[in-house]
Amino acid sequence: MIFNEIYSAYYNTVAKIISSILKGDGDEKSLSRIVCENAFGESILSVLPALKSQKWQLIKADGSTPIKQIPTMPLTLVQKQWLKAISLDPRMSLFGITLNGLEETDPLFTAEDYLIYDQYSDGDPYEDKQYQKHFQTILYALKHEKNLKIEMINRKGRLVYSRCVPKRLEYSEKDDKFRLVTCGCPFIRTINIARITKCKLYNGDTEISSPEPERKTETLTLKISDKRNTLERCMLHFAHFEKRAEKVKDHYLLHLCFSQDDERELVIRVLSFGPTVEVVAPEAFRTKMIEKLKSQKSCELL
Repeated sequence: MIFNEIYSAYYNTVAKIISSILKGDGDEKSLSRIVCENAFGESILSVLPALKSQKWQLIKADGSTPIKQIPTMPLTLVQKQWLKAISLDPRMSLFGITLNGLEETDPLFTAEDYLIYDQYSDGDPYEDKQYQKHFQTILYALKHEKNLKIEMINRKGRLVYSRCVPKRLEYSEKDDKFRLVTCGCPFIRTINIARITKCKLYNGDTEISSPEPERKTETLTLKISDKRNTLERCMLHFAHFEKRAEKVKDHYLLHLCFSQDDERELVIRVLSFGPTVEVVAPEAFRTKMIEKLKSQKSCELL
């Protein structure tokens, strides 16, 4: 286990109760609220009675506490090692997060300890200073509801401009890339962050605010063979999709709800499962799968 049991809901709840008493706010209503907000529904029946009866000798009969200092939760060594490992992820720098006090701590794991076998190798340049600057400008605009003026290179290699309303950031695990979903510009809706050459807040007089277009979604139905633990692997691989699975005789059907923007990536991800997964519907998705397989065969990749 990475996180110690002392960081469980009960320990944290009692720590907050003690802190509240030390701050002079130890009436029963306040303590009950702390339990309800930080523990489980039935905890009100066990935590406060255990404290009041002094079964847990942390609160005296008069409602005071023998504890002199507000409880703190220092990190364990394993927790520090885990945080150090996470801090080494180059994507951390994009969010302006720094973890201090871990200089002498060895990471729990490093990038050399695992291999991502189904991810493209041309991911975004997370350590590039210009990329970081653009990313942080976009984050600021999203948090403060500001508009953006963006200059970028499109897929045809042409320089294009966009004055837009940023809506959200999306990350593709397969491509290892971030993209910005926008509205307000009729020609550009999704922008790959790595293609941006200039990005700044837009405070001009031109009104560009507009509602985000409704995302078109479809349902992908997969026939999954009951071999090689495929169902479990699919459920983990597509964990972030809205989905439903059902047992049909000697196989399973998995229904995934996906956006048309994700179709290209989803084709590649489904192909990665090989012959144990078959596309049942929609027909257009099946056609794209067949075309992809023919393309790979023509290049002698199969």
